[in-house]
Amino acid sequence: MKKAYWVCIYEKIIDAEKLKEYALRAKPVIEKFSGKFLVRGGKNRTNEGIVSPRVIVVEFPNYNSALECYDSIDYQQAHNVLEGDVIRHHQIVEGN
Repeated sequence: MKKAYWVCIYEKIIDAEKLKEYALRAKPVIEKFSGKFLVRGGKNRTNEGIVSPRVIVVEFPNYNSALECYDSIDYQQAHNVLEGDVIRHHQIVEGN
């Protein structure tokens, strides 16, 4: 079974405190669905496209668990904390 990944590229962080609150709420939900953080911020260089202040990559055991996590009520409640305070691009992709 192929693994899957959340790839999240932040375009703008308006309120860093809201992002911290989101992270505290989202992390246990992601771990509940066997999500493993591979990248959480750190140094980055934009070679093409938008300049991003933050990039996140989370690995899941399979595509369905990545979808189920994102669609879960618990994750959506955590995600709602970001509304109006963060602009990001979030994708779920299947890996090799």
